[in-house]
Amino acid sequence: MFRPLSVFIGTRYTRARRRTLFVSFISLTSMIGLALGVAVMILVLSVMNGFDHEMRTRVLGMVPHATVQSPTPINDWPQLAERLLAHPQVLAAAPFVQMQGLLTHEGTVQKVLINAVQPDAERQVSIIEDFFREGSLQVLHPGEFGIVIGDKAARQLGVAVGDKLTFVAPEVIVTPAGMFPRMKRFTVQGIFHVGAGEIDGFVALAHIEDLARLRRWRADQVEGVRLRFDDLFQAPVIARQLAAQLGDEYFSRDWTRSHGNLYQAIRMEKTMIGLLLLLIVAVAAFNIISTLVMVVTDKRGDIAILRTLGASPAQIMRIFMVQGTVIGVVGTFIGGVLGVLAALNVSELVAGLERVLGHQFLSSDVYFIDYLPSRLMTEDVLLVCGAALVLSFFATLYPAWRAARTQPAEALRYE
Repeated sequence: MFRPLSVFIGTRYTRARRRTLFVSFISLTSMIGLALGVAVMILVLSVMNGFDHEMRTRVLGMVPHATVQSPTPINDWPQLAERLLAHPQVLAAAPFVQMQGLLTHEGTVQKVLINAVQPDAERQVSIIEDFFREGSLQVLHPGEFGIVIGDKAARQLGVAVGDKLTFVAPEVIVTPAGMFPRMKRFTVQGIFHVGAGEIDGFVALAHIEDLARLRRWRADQVEGVRLRFDDLFQAPVIARQLAAQLGDEYFSRDWTRSHGNLYQAIRMEKTMIGLLLLLIVAVAAFNIISTLVMVVTDKRGDIAILRTLGASPAQIMRIFMVQGTVIGVVGTFIGGVLGVLAALNVSELVAGLERVLGHQFLSSDVYFIDYLPSRLMTEDVLLVCGAALVLSFFATLYPAWRAARTQPAEALRYE
């Protein structure tokens, strides 16, 4: 098969020879360094994509994109929801009542935020039904004072489905005998596991009419309306606009107030880690410079002979560009394959390692999820591999230029 002279000689220089074993070893280490840099960058970006995706789907799928509320109880929430749904970006609306307090069971106390919901409407604005281990939203019926809690809270309180809990509200009842906290017995009717410690440990669900009764409201009165938007990132702006259109008695809250800082931190960390890893890839790519400089020094005699046989400086330059490019292409390919395989299996590997060691690396008490997510994106793989190839190519230019400037007479003087 016909091959250009520069390709033929350049590929031969990449193979080991007895006299140039050290140079070939340096070439191999450059290739391995580039492969490791590419693989690590793909793996870390996939993990950061996983955190970003889990934050957006799980955590932000549980909390409302935005709410429209009023300081006083809202009497006709279906009419309010109808007005809000008229906006093209609003996909769904559901009523809610919230109440903070304490859950107690046999001397164990756990803080809680009870979200009182209407089961049929809640599934349109929340993904909670995807994470039930026992029970469902449909088991919440008005008047039964049922409650659904996370598995973390269930473990801390030592309860299971069917057990009784006491909810202590941050209010007091004044009686002739003195002041007593307002308390109500709830029955555990469901347990869910989202994987986010903040939600699994401190959020509970109850029927909206039960909590309205506990707050001494009418059964049809609510605190506000939860909204789900077509574009999550447009929620803050649109929610403020909707609240302003409704009048001064309404105000809005959105997900950026509760989880915005965490989400922005994940995005910023992904960018910064990507830049740092790109520097690692750059260092590995520019090792090709030292490799080719050593090759040029070692091959000065060969270069002089090629020049005397009629090879032009451009052909000499292409020979060493081919050699450096081969190192870059092979290293990038190996790193890309290893990175993709690692990104596709890192979640299972870490979970298996946790089971073997009996230690959980990501605790829901510290992080917002209790497992290592990974989400491989084709554009990240292409970007990383493309950047590595470009850096490898530029790393060949200076050594190849030095080789092209070699003077045959000077090179052969001491041969």
